[in-house]
Amino acid sequence: MSDARETVVVGEHLSPEAVERVARERCRVRIAEEARTRVRQSRERVESVIDSGEAVYGINTGFGELVTERIPREDLDDLQTNLIRSHAAGQGDELDREVVRALLVSRLHALALGYSGVREVVVDTLVGLLNEGVHPVVRARGSLGASGDLAPLAHLALVLIGEGSADVDGVSERLSGAKALEHAGLEPLSLAPKEGLALINGTQLTVGLAALTVVDAERLLDTADAAGALTTEVTMGTTVTSSEAIADVRPHPGHRASATNVRRLTADSEIVESHRNCDRVQDAYSLRCLPQVHGAVREAVSHLRDAVEIELNSATDNPLIFDAENAGKRGSQTETAAVVSGGNFHGAPLAARLDYVADAMTDLAAMSERRVDRLVNPNLQEAHLPPFLASESGLESGLMIAQYTAASLVNACRARGSPATDNVPVSGGQEDHVSMSATSALALRDVLTSVRSVLAIELLCGVEAAEYVDDDLAHGAGTAAVCETVRELVDPLSEDRPLDGDIDAIADTIHDDTLRERIENALDNDFEGA
Repeated sequence: MSDARETVVVGEHLSPEAVERVARERCRVRIAEEARTRVRQSRERVESVIDSGEAVYGINTGFGELVTERIPREDLDDLQTNLIRSHAAGQGDELDREVVRALLVSRLHALALGYSGVREVVVDTLVGLLNEGVHPVVRARGSLGASGDLAPLAHLALVLIGEGSADVDGVSERLSGAKALEHAGLEPLSLAPKEGLALINGTQLTVGLAALTVVDAERLLDTADAAGALTTEVTMGTTVTSSEAIADVRPHPGHRASATNVRRLTADSEIVESHRNCDRVQDAYSLRCLPQVHGAVREAVSHLRDAVEIELNSATDNPLIFDAENAGKRGSQTETAAVVSGGNFHGAPLAARLDYVADAMTDLAAMSERRVDRLVNPNLQEAHLPPFLASESGLESGLMIAQYTAASLVNACRARGSPATDNVPVSGGQEDHVSMSATSALALRDVLTSVRSVLAIELLCGVEAAEYVDDDLAHGAGTAAVCETVRELVDPLSEDRPLDGDIDAIADTIHDDTLRERIENALDNDFEGA
């Protein structure tokens, strides 16, 4: 039977969206023919350097502080296998399958760029793992984000040589690396010189995670605009604060994008029109400053996307393999090839941005939680809303504790959002400055999970508040789609009930992009982006 899944081509250009398709939708991959040519040429260059007998880091020397140790030619293959075994020292939770797939496709693409010197069989085996659903067991902790995400990548590489363990699609029990390869019809690799180092030296855990998080963060921003627009509408707030006139005199792109979204979501809203001439002069900041705050977060995420796009399509190995002409006189060189040591494995270009996006997304959650409070707090609510949106206030608590949960999640974000970038020198002082970029990426992923739940709580409360708005008044096209989507998942609150399942259901529809798709269909257009 043919496999109808989409195929993603690696070795040309890899986007965060392509990483997501491979990671979450289980798309197949194939290697571009031009990339295969580059891989073969790069391997030929490595062979010429080996034949030259010159000392070359990572090929015939030890690693890290052991760089001065020269390795005999007959031991070069063992050097690479020993490297994989010794570096598989990870700890912590196991990465879930979507992250492992993001790691695999990112590493495959980096090798296919043709600067790492591996044989074609190495990239073909990585393709086989992805297409046959073989997912190495990878521990989350151990990377310093410099010299590559070494420990996680080493756990991945163990399976390529028939060691370690893996989870395989369609197989209930966990398999050894050898059994997993056999199930997929693949042969274990016998690593050749340079290949072990090429497999583990790179930022692929960091950038694989970052690719998924940047896609998720953008969806959360669109969701936050939608939740904020609904809250503004049902609390009888004004959308004038999202006007083009205000954005034009302070033209930050993110501000403009979120303001446009709010206007489009609430366009033709009879609810907004019904109180346009009310006595209230200004709304609270959580409503009035939505475009400014959401917009600032948009620009932080956009800055991260720029780095992720570059990093996904970069050679982050060390040393790198060039043709002699393009490498100039630097590095170990023969007439046809040059091996140049550098620091492209360092995660700093991603680490700082991952940290500050975690802080920015925490601010997004904090503003959403303040809007939740305005929906349920009897000291802040509009007159038409009952305390805590309970049908019988006092006898019932309604959505009171949902706001507690939102506050707890914001606090968790603040704890997770502390900068992970730090420095602990390793390898006898040879590697004396590291980025901790993988820690930053894992922290941001946790922050986004909490932000998603906070926004789900705002949507839960906003849609419940809509039950108390005059039935004769229509929502805007976008906010109507929000209400319809949430109501398909969650019934009105006719009496107290456990709320955790309601929050989870809404969070899931945010995560799988159903909510945004429904809104886009209603508006017949995409959301704006910074």
